[in-house]
Amino acid sequence: MSIYQHTFNGVPVTTGDIICTRNGAPAGIVGAMWQAIGRLVPGEIDHCAIYIGPDGRCIESGARGVITFDMPDERWDSPRMNETRWLMDSFHGVAYPLAGRGIARDQEAAIRADVAAFCLEQAASGKPYNPIFFASSLEAAFYCSQLIYVAYRRHGIDLNSGRGAPKIAVADSIVFPQEIWESCHRVRRYAP
Repeated sequence: MSIYQHTFNGVPVTTGDIICTRNGAPAGIVGAMWQAIGRLVPGEIDHCAIYIGPDGRCIESGARGVITFDMPDERWDSPRMNETRWLMDSFHGVAYPLAGRGIARDQEAAIRADVAAFCLEQAASGKPYNPIFFASSLEAAFYCSQLIYVAYRRHGIDLNSGRGAPKIAVADSIVFPQEIWESCHRVRRYAP
């Protein structure tokens, strides 16, 4: 698997980096509906996807299950992709799960390639969406942050940090998008 680089809303991404979004889009009734749904997710991050490459190719788990999609150009344009993704969201920033961990360049490239290959394998096998959020170790289905968590956990990188998660009994078993954001070096850049 090749390692690709791209830019979304002026923020650089490399294969395996995590795009963090907020539900909702700037205008329209559908965007407002998604924004209301996003209020149910604790924290400022409601959804996350992984950049795969080349160009604007990403992968996520959402209403349609684990899918790949190609975001056109270098601007996160959710309304343009709604028919493919069944999701309206606004770009928030990028989380870099490998930054600052002291990983050698060749090992980092191998992890990036394996994370991408693992996620693509889940899409190719048609994995559905996992609505059972506390079942984060389940691999028969995935929710957005769970897919990313499992892909990186295989390399000893635990993104289920508890940072940004609510302080409730079942929260430890749920991987919240906010936890992924808080567990990584990150660059915030709201959509224009």
